[in-house]
Amino acid sequence: MIDVVMPQMGESIVEGTLTKWLKKAGEHVERDEPLFEISTDKVDTEIPSPAAGVLKDVLVEEGKTVAISTVVGRIDEGAGNGASATAAAPAPPAEAPKAAEPVQQRGPQLVQPQAPPPEPAQPQQAQPAAETETPSGPLSPLVRKMAREYGIDLRQVKGTGAGGRISKQDLEAYMSAQGARTMEQVSTPPAPAATPAPTSPAAPPMPRAEAPRTRIEPMSTMRQKIAEHMVMSKRTSAHVTTVHKTDMTKIARLRERHKGEFQQRYGFSLTYLPFVIAATVEAIHDYPIVNASIEGSNIIYHNEINIGIAVALENGLIVPVIRNADEKNVTGLQRAVVDLSTRARSRQLKPDEVQGGTFSITNFGSFGSVFATPVINQPQVAILGVGAVEKIPVVVDDAIAIRSVAYLALTFDHRLIDGALADQFTGKVKSILENWSGEIL
Repeated sequence: MIDVVMPQMGESIVEGTLTKWLKKAGEHVERDEPLFEISTDKVDTEIPSPAAGVLKDVLVEEGKTVAISTVVGRIDEGAGNGASATAAAPAPPAEAPKAAEPVQQRGPQLVQPQAPPPEPAQPQQAQPAAETETPSGPLSPLVRKMAREYGIDLRQVKGTGAGGRISKQDLEAYMSAQGARTMEQVSTPPAPAATPAPTSPAAPPMPRAEAPRTRIEPMSTMRQKIAEHMVMSKRTSAHVTTVHKTDMTKIARLRERHKGEFQQRYGFSLTYLPFVIAATVEAIHDYPIVNASIEGSNIIYHNEINIGIAVALENGLIVPVIRNADEKNVTGLQRAVVDLSTRARSRQLKPDEVQGGTFSITNFGSFGSVFATPVINQPQVAILGVGAVEKIPVVVDDAIAIRSVAYLALTFDHRLIDGALADQFTGKVKSILENWSGEIL
């Protein structure tokens, strides 16, 4: 027997929440195959199996928070492939009769006046089909859920992830391609439903059954941690936000000129964010207090410039860190942003990659927001928000001109940073961006 333990996901992590088992007791699991999901106050991730065999015991239920090194389950290595073969063999015969029985039952039931029973039996068959399909590569909980909800045969979906793994984007592309068929299938059920409409006794009960006005579901562990962190930040820091309108025309033209070659050379797009990071890093050298933190009555000045980048996830937000950002050029910063954001969304970040930030940047402009007032990521003392870059008419030398403009919103801790210094820092970032002279290739 091999003990499966709650791993230590970083030096400061002392416990973790087991959010979901990806295998059930009695199922075969391969070595390094995702076995269960955990959530800590730093990161959510999938934990691979330490060995190949059969999951014999599940000792910690989903949703339970336990200390690191706690045994959460046990794997029987001795069962090996034999157990999986014996488990897999009876499965097809068991499914075949189940698929046949409802068909045999439907024939007699349709002849009889009892029409309602076979209708609920059909969706019950469609759901297990989506769940039991096993395409190449492990499936994430989100993919399983989408397959169940939309009745997708996963064998028909081509996976583009590592090892042929099916992702959310693969399912969305498949559903888009099958849109016409889906609409036809959706439109067919109302036709038979129209026949019982004339029966007056059946119609009145339907309006009487009122749908519930509320729906209650528990917060995910990540959402609970975000909520606690945001409230704690508001209690801790005296939040003030200053907003500066910034002319991004030079950078917009530079980006437009090189984006094709950049994409071809490096394999990813060139965005505005690395320019903002580079300008912020340069400004921090002039105003190091923005890169500091408070401990009691002491000011801690950080010698490293580690920039946290807010990444929106399907179920929350995470802030991976670009370490020593002042040692990277625009290309290096863009590469780091793409790498961290991609691995954040695929739940492959390591705990130390979401710790140690000294200053944060949030790019809410990617969602079309012009500007906002972000909340400080403790224990930092400032966070810079970047709005959408838009072409607008502005006055330049007493003439109307079209310029690419963005708003920079700096939220700072007024306990340590005064308004004048905050404006000087943001003005420095603005000046660097408006007078950008560097190249990127």
